[in-house]
Amino acid sequence: MKVLLIGDSCEDRYFYGDVKRLSPEAPVPILEYKRGVTSKGMAWNVFNNLDAFGVEIDILTNEEEIIKTRFIDEKSNQQILRSDEEPEIKPFPYEFPQGNYDALVISDYDKGFITQSKLFELSNWFQGPVFIDTKKTCIPGNAFIKVNESEFKKITHFIPDNMIITKGGEGTEYQGKLYPAQKVNVFDVVGAGDTFLAALTYGYIKYGRIDKAIPLANRAAAVAVSHRGTYVLTKEDVNEILR
Repeated sequence: MKVLLIGDSCEDRYFYGDVKRLSPEAPVPILEYKRGVTSKGMAWNVFNNLDAFGVEIDILTNEEEIIKTRFIDEKSNQQILRSDEEPEIKPFPYEFPQGNYDALVISDYDKGFITQSKLFELSNWFQGPVFIDTKKTCIPGNAFIKVNESEFKKITHFIPDNMIITKGGEGTEYQGKLYPAQKVNVFDVVGAGDTFLAALTYGYIKYGRIDKAIPLANRAAAVAVSHRGTYVLTKEDVNEILR
């Protein structure tokens, strides 16, 4: 399997510690730092999870560094602050690449790398299945569009038949049918949509049917939310998901 992946990427930083008191200077918690974790997020998280399924990937993403820093109370697993560093992102400058790909995946966090017009151009250009996870409200109709519930409610233009709506613990809705989610203890939802997108793409290439790909993607997302931070599936996870 070979996939072309295009989208915005970032670096995710997690600072874990203990909150035991409030600041005397303001009614805000003081985090006593214990450890830090850094990982690649957004499109790179999709890349890493596709790689976990054994997919070969070519990625085109922004060169500028977007950094998302989260401060988390380890005892309660509560995020008490997030700080974002977002430089101006140059739009997708490349000519469309040549090559044989089984699918095109677009991970569009709407940070500037993929413009509105480029989103439609890419979707129309690729001769094969296209999977788009986007925060834009104007979307192509000739692709599988993955959105969450809040993103879906913001769409004011044409809503395509191939709309895949993730609903957290409820599952995923597609063409009026709900595909239930696995019941798991949720530690962190960060990156779960990326994991879902990667598994959905793999499942569709493998089975050729979206109704078989969605349950697989649900299982993959359930694994992701069961772990802290931006989680990448392991070989053991993938073997369990594919059972």
